[in-house]
Amino acid sequence: MGDKTQTHPGAAGRAIEADQPASVRNVVLVGHSGSGKTTLVEALALTAGALNRAGRVEDGGTVSDYDEIEHRQQRSVQLSLAPVEWNGIKINLLDTPGYADFVGELRAGLRAADAALFVVSASDGVDGSTRMVWEECAAVGMPRAIVITHLEAARSDFEEMTRTCAEAFGGDDPDAVLPLYLPLRGPEGPDGHAPVTGLVGLLTQKLFDYSTGERKESEPGADQLPDIEEARNRLIEGIIAESEDETLMDRYLGGEQVDVKTLIEDLERAVARGSFHPVLAAAPAADGAKQGLGTVELLELVTGGYPTPFEHALPEVSTVDGKRRELKPCDTDGPLVAEVVKTSSDPYVGRVSLVRIFSGTLRLDQTVHVSGHGLADRGHEDHDVDEKVGALSMPFGKQQRPVTHAVAGDLVCVAKLGRAETGDTLSAKDDPLLMEPWRMPDPLLPLAIQAHSKADEDKLSQGLSRLVAEDPTMRLEQNQDTHQVVLWCLGEAHADVALERLRSRYGVQVDVVPHKVSLRETFAHKASGRGRHVKQSGGHGQYAICEIEVEPLPGGSGIEFVDKVVGGAVPRQFIPSVEKGVRAQAVKGVAAGYPLVDVRITLLDGKAHSVDSSDAAFQTAGALALREAAAEARIHLLEPVAEVSVLVGDDYVGAVMSDLSSRRGRVLGTEQVGAGRTLIRAEVPEFEIGRYAVDLRSLSHGTARFDRSYARHEPMPAQIAERIREQAGETA
Repeated sequence: MGDKTQTHPGAAGRAIEADQPASVRNVVLVGHSGSGKTTLVEALALTAGALNRAGRVEDGGTVSDYDEIEHRQQRSVQLSLAPVEWNGIKINLLDTPGYADFVGELRAGLRAADAALFVVSASDGVDGSTRMVWEECAAVGMPRAIVITHLEAARSDFEEMTRTCAEAFGGDDPDAVLPLYLPLRGPEGPDGHAPVTGLVGLLTQKLFDYSTGERKESEPGADQLPDIEEARNRLIEGIIAESEDETLMDRYLGGEQVDVKTLIEDLERAVARGSFHPVLAAAPAADGAKQGLGTVELLELVTGGYPTPFEHALPEVSTVDGKRRELKPCDTDGPLVAEVVKTSSDPYVGRVSLVRIFSGTLRLDQTVHVSGHGLADRGHEDHDVDEKVGALSMPFGKQQRPVTHAVAGDLVCVAKLGRAETGDTLSAKDDPLLMEPWRMPDPLLPLAIQAHSKADEDKLSQGLSRLVAEDPTMRLEQNQDTHQVVLWCLGEAHADVALERLRSRYGVQVDVVPHKVSLRETFAHKASGRGRHVKQSGGHGQYAICEIEVEPLPGGSGIEFVDKVVGGAVPRQFIPSVEKGVRAQAVKGVAAGYPLVDVRITLLDGKAHSVDSSDAAFQTAGALALREAAAEARIHLLEPVAEVSVLVGDDYVGAVMSDLSSRRGRVLGTEQVGAGRTLIRAEVPEFEIGRYAVDLRSLSHGTARFDRSYARHEPMPAQIAERIREQAGETA
C-alpha cells in the first residue's frame, strides 16, 4: 500500500491455486444496483492480468454477468467469483447483486468473504440498503473499505462524496472513514467537466498518472503539496488514533515526523481489524488501456491491508447429533469443514457447488459427507449422505478451470454433488460435522403458479425442487387449504428470475394465478338443522333422519361433535356415521366453500329404518342437517390475521403506520431499536399484505424490512365477506 512495488500479475487463462491460507484474500463487493461493482471486478481483473486488453477472458467470455438472464435484465442477479493474483496473493473477488430482491446472494457472499469493498457511485450517493449492510458488517467486525466510482459523471465531487461516506459509515467516529488518495483532474472538456486522470497518495505524496492507460509514478510539484496538506494531516491523525503505539500521538503532536513505513503498517493493522475504513477512487480502463484508474491502489490495499483467512472466526461447528466441536481456524491439516455458499446448474456438467473451505483440505475424488439441516421450512429436507467429489475447479466467468485441491481459506467449485444444496456442510466421511447456517432473509412475496400444460405438469415438481435447492431464499409451499402451489420470493424481480429459470433451465412453462388466502367459515350464533335422506327405488332403499344443533366456539377450537341422542332414536352404530358426514361437510364449507371451524355440533335426535338405514345414508343425512342449519344462520367468513413487525428508519415511521392503518391493520406498539430505527408491531389481515414486500420497499426507499407470522383467524368485515361470497357463487 502506498509505496509498494508491483510484482508480476497472474496470467490469464490458468487456474490460480493457493497452497496456504496466508496467500488468500476473500473480498466481497457490496453496493446498490448500478454502483459499478461488476465493472470494478473486471477492471481489477484486467490490471491483475486475468483479462486481456479487450476486457475478455483469454478463451472467451466476461468475468461476471455471463448468465443469459443477467444479459436480458442488464444487472447482476447472482453471486459470482473472479479469482485474480497480485503480489503472489490470490484474491477471490465475490461480486454480489445490488438489487434488494437478490439479498440472499449478497448474504452468501458475506459468508464466504473475510472483508468487504463497499462500492459507492459518486453520482448516486449512499442508499439506505447499503447503510444497513454496513451496519451488519460492523456488528461482526468485518473489515471494510470504500471505493467511489463514476467520477467521470458530470458534477461528481470526490471530496463531497467522501464527506457523505464519513457521515453514513463513520458513526460516532467520522475520522475512521478517510481517503488514502485524492483524484487529480485534467483540463476541462467542452462540457466544463474535468476528467480524473490520476491520483495523489496522501501518505507517500507521490503522483500516479493513469492518463496513458498505464500507471506512472512521479513526484508532485512544490505547488501541489499545499493542496493535499490538510487531508494528509487528517489522515495521519486518523491512523495514529488507531495505532497500538499509545505514545505515537503525543510524539506526532510534539512535532516528531512519523516514518511513512510506520504509518502504512499501522494503517494496514487498523484496516485488518475493522477499525479504520479507507476511501479510494476507481474507474474502468479505457479502450486499449492496461489499467483502470485506482485499480493498482485497490489491489495493494487488499493484499496488504485486508486480513488473511486465519483472522476469520470459524462459524460454530457441531457433530450431526448436536455436540459442539472446537476447531482451529483455517487448519489445512485439520478436519475437513466446508460450506456450500452457492448452488447452480450447468446444462453440461450438472449441479455445481461453490464451496468455502474453513478447515482441512478438499481434494479431487475425495468422498465427503454432505449434511443439510435446519431448512425444512423452506422446502429443504434434512439430509446426511456420502458423495464423491467430482471435478474441482476455479470459476472465471463461464469457465471452470480445473484444480487438484483447495486449502482451508480458499473457495472452489465442486461438480456433481447430487444432494448438496446451498447452506450444506461438507466434511470427512468418517468425521461428519455440521456448520451453523447463516441468517437468510424470509421470502414474503407469494407467487401462485400452475403448469401451463400436461407436459409441464410432469416436469414441474422436479424443476421446483431444483430451484429451491439452488436458492434457499425461496420457499416452496403446497397449500393444502387452497390446493395451490406457491413459490415464496423476496420480490418481483426475484420471482421473474425464478420463472425464467424454470423455463430456460428446466424446460417448465408455468402460468401465474391469483394467490388465494386460506379463509374459514363459522357460525355467528346457535342454529338447528334437520337432515332427511329417504329414498326408495326398488330393492334396499336409503333411510336416515337426524336433527342437530350447531353453536359457535372460541377461535382455535376446531370441530366438536357431541352425542345427546336418547332412547336409541339413532342406533349406536350410526352415530359415528353422522359425525363423519358433518365433518366431511365442514371441510367442504357451508356458505362460500371454505372449511367450517370453531363450532360444536350436537346430535339431538333422529330416525332409522330396520332395513334401509346404512352408514352411507346417515353420513348423507348428517351433511344435509349441517347445510340446513347454515341456511338458517348467519355465517361469518374468517380471514387469517398476521402479526407483522416492521423495522424502519425514524423518517418513515409515520408513513408506514399510516399505510398499515389503510390495510385494516391494528398497530400494537412501537419501540426504539438502536439509533434512528423503530420497530412497529401490528396485526394485519393477510388479504392486505400479499404485496407488502414490494410496497414497503417502495414506501421506505428500501430501508425497511418486516417479518410476519400467523396470529389467528377472525371475522372479516361484512361488505368484504359478501363480495367474496358473490365471487364464490359466480365460480361455483
